[in-house]
Amino acid sequence: MVGKHLKTPLLLISIAAPLVLSGCQDSHAEVTQSAPPAPGVEVAEVLVETITELDEYTGRLESPQTVSVIPRVSGYVEQVHFEEGTMVEEGDVLFSIDDRAFVAEVARLEAELSSAKASYNQSIKDHQRALKLNKNNAISQETVDARFTAKQRSAASVAAIKASLSQAKLDLAFTQVTAPITGKVSRADITKGNYVSAGNTQLTTLVSTAHMYAYFDVDEVTFLKYQKLNKLKAGEGYAKQLVQLGLANDAAYPRVGHIDFVDNAINQATGTIRVRAVFDNKDQSLWPGMFAKLRITGSSSYEGMLIDNRAVGTDLNNKYVLVLDDNNIVQYRAVSLGEKLNGLRIVADGLLPGDKVVVNGLQRVRANMPVTPSEVSMANELTLSMLRDQQDLIDQQRQSLTTAALNEKG
Repeated sequence: MVGKHLKTPLLLISIAAPLVLSGCQDSHAEVTQSAPPAPGVEVAEVLVETITELDEYTGRLESPQTVSVIPRVSGYVEQVHFEEGTMVEEGDVLFSIDDRAFVAEVARLEAELSSAKASYNQSIKDHQRALKLNKNNAISQETVDARFTAKQRSAASVAAIKASLSQAKLDLAFTQVTAPITGKVSRADITKGNYVSAGNTQLTTLVSTAHMYAYFDVDEVTFLKYQKLNKLKAGEGYAKQLVQLGLANDAAYPRVGHIDFVDNAINQATGTIRVRAVFDNKDQSLWPGMFAKLRITGSSSYEGMLIDNRAVGTDLNNKYVLVLDDNNIVQYRAVSLGEKLNGLRIVADGLLPGDKVVVNGLQRVRANMPVTPSEVSMANELTLSMLRDQQDLIDQQRQSLTTAALNEKG
């Protein structure tokens, strides 16, 4: 009886053991099959190009000279001689004021001057005659002195009338109101037949257009950077700070100028300093008041590293990228970034040439995760072409400024 009872448990154990083993194997297989594959990401090698850092500002164009044309004599406007909104040369007659009263005044003073000169000549003769008579005791010394005084008074009268005549001739000349500078004239504020007051009535305005100014404000840190950069540039043979200009309808910055003025103090309220750039305007395409997009070279040219902005992630206040190692595992790398250039970001620190970073799929992976990489270019051919063309243009513009500076030193 006892033997029968022992055989039954042994039989159950022998049957259950293979079932348990089989169950373990099936469970392991399920775990193996459920492990996810390494996610696919696009990676690109860090781009190394010759670049120049650029700082962007906005401002308004201003004319170097803006003149209000105001008459120096009073009278009625007789004629307007210019076409409104056109270029005029310095000295061109803009307005004529009725000059009849001024002509008459000149004529009157000329007649007075002739009379005064005659009186003066007579006083000279009288004085000389008195001197001769006095030698023979024919007249007293008192008479001689009186005639000398009369001569002096006549001379003073001639001088006074000459001065009045000079002023009258000036007033007559001022009836022809001329352009004080070469530039573009505005509309006529006063038209024919209106009375104008000397030193008071504005007739029109003029702006010089050969050059244009653009004023903008630079923060203190950037200003210090420019100061340091200009010292380096002076050693390289050019000291003028390059400024590129684009108008409201310009996609690029086709015009070039340079900084020609920096204010003498930093505004303590804003922490900025006023800076001015000057641009040549021979083609007359720049007008005062135009919106100006300004781009300033913030560095010398150097071999810099660039990455697609899509590759950059944000971790709290830090910027980072995921770098692919030799085992196709992505590694966290904190980076210090510079300005944007044609959609790419300058990498100041954190990467090395040859590093490959994740540019697409960043949200699907995390540090120390294996990935299935697919290598792509960091930038397309159009972006690279634009980047290189921009650098070539900067180099050409710098050379142009250098040549101009050397010619000025002559």
